[in-house]
Amino acid sequence: MAFASGVLLAGYYYSITIAIVCTVIIACSEIYDTVIFRQIAAWPDKSQQTARWFLAKLLFGAMLSCGIILYFSIAIAFVQGPGPHFISMFFLLAAGLFAAMHNHQVKVILISRLVAYGVAFLFIPLWDIVVTGAPLQAELWANLFTSVFVLHFVVECSRNYLSIYRVNQKQMVALESKTRIANEAVEAKAEFLSTISHELRTPLTSIKGSIDLMSTERLGPIPDGVKKALEIAQRNCNRLVRLVDDTLDLQKIAAGKMSFDMKNINLSHLVESSVAANRPYAERLGITLHFDRDAKDLCVLGDWARLEQVMTNVLSNAAKFSPTGSEVQVQIKSGNGKTRVLVIDKGVGLTENERADVFDRYSKVNTVGTKKVGSTGIGMSISEKIMQAHGGQISFYKNQGAGTTFFLELALCPGPANNAEKQAPGNKGVSTAA
Repeated sequence: MAFASGVLLAGYYYSITIAIVCTVIIACSEIYDTVIFRQIAAWPDKSQQTARWFLAKLLFGAMLSCGIILYFSIAIAFVQGPGPHFISMFFLLAAGLFAAMHNHQVKVILISRLVAYGVAFLFIPLWDIVVTGAPLQAELWANLFTSVFVLHFVVECSRNYLSIYRVNQKQMVALESKTRIANEAVEAKAEFLSTISHELRTPLTSIKGSIDLMSTERLGPIPDGVKKALEIAQRNCNRLVRLVDDTLDLQKIAAGKMSFDMKNINLSHLVESSVAANRPYAERLGITLHFDRDAKDLCVLGDWARLEQVMTNVLSNAAKFSPTGSEVQVQIKSGNGKTRVLVIDKGVGLTENERADVFDRYSKVNTVGTKKVGSTGIGMSISEKIMQAHGGQISFYKNQGAGTTFFLELALCPGPANNAEKQAPGNKGVSTAA
């Protein structure tokens, strides 16, 4: 736009010849720059020898562009004759500031431009003084002194931009180094957790199987005192298994390797199955789980096991944070092509200020008056990632009365739900792969 405006001004007010010459040189300069920039963008080897060659080409292009500005400014000044030369000096000032802002990354190009513009800044008023023989009291000398001041201003701007660029460059190098160290630490941590989790899984599975077998009394009758010890061991073993599974899930999510077996699922049956599976756990805490079964079947596209995992996290949390003797209601609401599974408890109730803690990895909400039930705080973070992978969401809001309502929102399948999976995986039932 600067070149275009300069050419139009030159052609209309001063000389059509200057306008034509400028247009030709500008076209050559722009074509040359475009070719060189594309070559640099496609530069494969990044070798120093090639870098020096490209630097020489960039310097030539800068001098070609600089030459256009010098030709335009000096030619217009000659056509105008002795005087203030506002247009010429303005274009030189604009070119100098442009160089300060956009050429400070390559010092040799910046210096080359500033030297060329500086010579033109001084040449134009000096030429007027020499041609006219103006005395020191004449205004032409004031133009020269003003040019010196403006040139000093441009040089200071260039120094400031160069200084800021160097500081930013040092900070970028330091940041890249810290980022590399942080990434290596994250990779080491992930590898460590993955290794430990896999190494723990095998002995834990063996221990859990042995405890479960002993609890059935198939190996012989168990005294009451030993039964209580086995129940404690079984409960804590289950907690360890869940912790290992959650840790492995987190590593899969972080690596983007968590797989999903997407099928058309009967949501009502999924919720009913999840409630039934979690009812014994809730009853041990003195909580009743009640599912208000909707009469019609609703179809969603999802991974049965993963959605059941989310439901288990939400239902177990509702049971843990509800007062003994209360009821947790589970409902399904649908509309506008979406459906929500609502889990409504009668606990103390969460606030908006606790939202980040609820879904943050390893964070646990400390709610006064709730049961002291062991928890890692990982489950809700995993649940959020699972729901996001399904194109849905998991969230909550505080009830008007006591407690909190958590909800899972999913898109409904188009058409009827007749082909949705109606039984849990592993049983006979019709399922449609996504």
